[in-house]
This record gives sequence, C-alpha cells and structure tokens, in this order.
Amino acid sequence: MKNYTALTTFILVGLTDDPNLQILLFIFLFLTYLLSVVGNLTIITLTLVDSHLKTPMYFFLRNFSILEVSFTTVCIPRFLYIIASGDNTVTYNACEAQLFFVIILGVTEFFLLTAMSYDRYVAICKPLHYMTIMNNRVCIKFLIGCYMLALIIILPPYIMGLELKFCDSNVIDHFGCDAAPILKIACSDTEFIERVVLVLAGLTLFFTLVCVIMSYTYIIRTILRFPSVQQRKKAFPTCSSHLIVVSITYGSCIFIYIKPHAKEGLAVNKVVSVLTTSVAPVMNPFIYTLRNKQVVQAFKDMNKRVASISKN
Repeated sequence: MKNYTALTTFILVGLTDDPNLQILLFIFLFLTYLLSVVGNLTIITLTLVDSHLKTPMYFFLRNFSILEVSFTTVCIPRFLYIIASGDNTVTYNACEAQLFFVIILGVTEFFLLTAMSYDRYVAICKPLHYMTIMNNRVCIKFLIGCYMLALIIILPPYIMGLELKFCDSNVIDHFGCDAAPILKIACSDTEFIERVVLVLAGLTLFFTLVCVIMSYTYIIRTILRFPSVQQRKKAFPTCSSHLIVVSITYGSCIFIYIKPHAKEGLAVNKVVSVLTTSVAPVMNPFIYTLRNKQVVQAFKDMNKRVASISKN
C-alpha cells in the first residue's frame, strides 16, 4: 500500500538553473509579454473605436486578441515571478486553476480559428450574402459556441484529473502547470485519463483542421476564378494572414502533444511551449496588422486623433 498524502504545493523545475540564462530568459519573456499585451490591446481598441472595422472579420479578430492576451497572461507573469523571486513553489489550487484556463483558452482558440476561416469563406465565396449570413447574432452565437464546445471537451478529463493522487513526488518538470508533467508524477493509474485526453485532443484537432482546410479549399478555388489580378491581390492578404496564424497554432500544438515524448525531447518541448505562450501572441498582431491596409489606416487615424487631442 502506498502512502497517499494531500498535496498542498507543487515545485516547478523551470527551464534552466543557470543564473545568467535566467536573466536573459526573464528579459526575453518580459519584453515579449509586454509586446504581446500592447499589440493585442491595440487591435482590440482599434476594432472597438474605428467605424471601418465594425465587420464580422474584425469582431472575430478582436476576440482572438482577447484570447491571446488572456492565454499569455495565465502563463508568463507567474513564470516571471518564479525567475525574479526564486520561489518556484505553486499551491495545488493555483496549479489546477492555471491548468484549467490554459486548456480552455487553448481549445477555444482552435474553434475560434475555425470560425474565422468560415467567416473568410462566406466573405469571398458568398460576398453578396456576407452581411446577411454573418450578422451580429450569428457572430455572437459562433463566439459562445467556441467557448461552450471547449468547456464540454475539457471538463470530463479535468474533473477526472482532480481525483488524481500524488505520493512519490510533487516536482513538475515544466515551467508551468501542464497536463503531461502532472500526469507523469501522479501515483494513480493515469492510463484511462491519458487515453481520454488523447482522443479528445485528436478529435478537436482533426475536426477543426478539416473545417479550416475545407474552407480554404473553396476560398482558393474562388480566388483563382476571379477575372482580374487586382481582385486576387485584394482577397489574398487577409486569408494569408489567417493561414499563417493557423499554421503556427496547429504546428506548435502537433509538435508538443502528438510527437512522442522521448526523454531527450522533453527540454525541446518545454522550449516550444515557452515560444507558443510568448512569441506566438506577439507575432499574431503584427501578422494581421502589417498585411491589412484597413487596420494600418485605422492605426494611423487613431494616432492622428491622439496627436490632435494632446496638442489641444
């Protein structure tokens, strides 16, 4: 019989014990977090105040930016605190809370990217009916549906995870509370919950990816049928921006969770996790804004208004 104890704290290993690397890591994560928050808050502000950005496309983009800010805020500030203070302990409840929000925000992101791809499909393939099909009520239903589907998917394995017992170790080999390293140190039999997680994750990835691929298959076919090159150039930038973000999101997720976790690959997986939670949220605002003339123009207009207010 094993001696089960009620855990109150976990110890996070982090990425490195080297003080010099920790300083560089802190600076890197602080700057990327700052850029991510500023960049995504800029998009949120622009899509709220600029009348030209009151379309379904920017409604979804605004909510995607809200997701990105929330996701990176759940992960990075805690890690920054650990590096700065040297206190790498986290309470059981705080760890479970972080795990819940990381998973639900991450899963919601996949469904929201799917909704965004459908929005682009309607805009390009059915332009005359776009505002009728993608009206405000439909957009809100899509958004609520993304969160509800994510909640339905994550609750069964999350509730099962709350029943796990820990006896041998409370050391999590990660910089945050992630599912895989927590399951690794549990004394309980985790085979069933691991299978449930794998099936649900696989179904989510497969379903959303198939929907995105189908949408863009129709989109590309429609764009190639446009009679003028100018029409193709106008339609392609917004779609290509979304495709780049989709590729980054799916690529990083598949690398971390689908790839076999060999011992030598654990460090690589942790590094990829850091990049996913820090660099990707920084890149997304720039990917969408630099390739979108409407957002760039809205940013210039906002700067002019701010400048004129400051002069007065």
